[in-house]
Amino acid sequence: MKSKAFGSPAILFYLFTVLILIGTGLLCLPQANATGVATPFMDALFTATSAITVTGLTVEVTATYWSGFGKIIILLLMFIGGLGIMTTGAFLLVLIGRRVSIFQRQLVKESISILPVNEVGGVVKLVVRIVLISVSVQVIGFIVYLAKLLTEMDAKNAIPHAIFLSVSAFNNAGFTAFVNSDSVSMYQQDATIIFTTTILIFIGAVSVWVVADVLAFRNKVRLYSLNTKLVLAGTIVLTILGALVFFAFEYNNAATIQDLSLPNKIMISIFESVSGRTAGFTTVAYDSTEQHTNFVMTGLMFIGGASGSVAGGIKINTFAVIVVAIISTLQGRTRAAIFGREISSLIVKRAMVIGALGTAIVFLFSFILTAVESQFDFIDLLFEIVSAFGTVGLSTGLTSELSRWGHLILIFAMFIGRVGPLALGLAMTQRSRRENYRYTQERVTIG
Repeated sequence: MKSKAFGSPAILFYLFTVLILIGTGLLCLPQANATGVATPFMDALFTATSAITVTGLTVEVTATYWSGFGKIIILLLMFIGGLGIMTTGAFLLVLIGRRVSIFQRQLVKESISILPVNEVGGVVKLVVRIVLISVSVQVIGFIVYLAKLLTEMDAKNAIPHAIFLSVSAFNNAGFTAFVNSDSVSMYQQDATIIFTTTILIFIGAVSVWVVADVLAFRNKVRLYSLNTKLVLAGTIVLTILGALVFFAFEYNNAATIQDLSLPNKIMISIFESVSGRTAGFTTVAYDSTEQHTNFVMTGLMFIGGASGSVAGGIKINTFAVIVVAIISTLQGRTRAAIFGREISSLIVKRAMVIGALGTAIVFLFSFILTAVESQFDFIDLLFEIVSAFGTVGLSTGLTSELSRWGHLILIFAMFIGRVGPLALGLAMTQRSRRENYRYTQERVTIG
């Protein structure tokens, strides 16, 4: 009998914690530091947590602070964190010829969040397929980046930069290793880098399953699953909204995009909208953007990417279900429905729970961070917390200025933001049961 301590929701916390501690230990080694000295524990812990949760917030400049060994550790943590611990573990078992048990298949199935509840058959094939597709996309991204970077640096530098950027972009991690550049700001007017990064972020954020669904049925939209339709519709709407907001509010901001040509302004606005919701790559400094731009970006970061993807947040599927339920209620319908399909009341309830708990967690962490770091503006502290919870990695520049207590709060926010929604979803799935009785209904006044 399996110990309750290793039930699927709990094991996610244990595995992430173990990997974070291993990563922290390795990053503390003198070999991981560019200066050859041991890295302070809190700096290593923050970086390891940020990498395994594919967030991208940093307390030190990645390009200059970490050695080649340190960057390799960060790269591996990003890859494992983005692919998913359960998926990675199952794939390694397959790779060494070990049998994947029913219990392990169930964990993988639930962590993928796509397969039917009672279906565990074919999980191994699906895991292999996920890994192959993910690696293939990152290899393609590497080739495109390499071709571009070879025009400005030698192969010795271009190859590691291309690998690091491709893995970071697909996994929505936001880490970069470019010297003398904040994120990808040095490529603000480079269409190749910007478009390639945007595409990699988009594929990683909508999930391999949505991409596979689209490729399977191509232009036959009516055959897409409801999940795919909700993810794509939500992603398109939020991307357009974010791009329009960024374009309108930053158009005349000399510190961001005022001096760019109109095509470049449009390109950067789309890039910031896509990256700002899930990845954290940026071509501008968010301590220079307008306050209302940051407010809208905070909302987008809270929503995040799709379920089963590399992105964080409460997930766009959750947000879409809540919106559909609200609209259906306002229309006087008793059931939530869209695209000619009905969404079960159980799914609606779960979405409401995740949305409410996500809001409560952000409120709590924001309150604590405000109390600890009272010298900073609340809107900037809220931005940092939501960025950490949504595992995005955008920053107004406060992260490196926070105290150790502030860093610890962000570490917890990143951890909960990455593991919490998934563990909560698994817990609710496990506890679902058919009720043999119902209580007498009684009216409660609301509104």
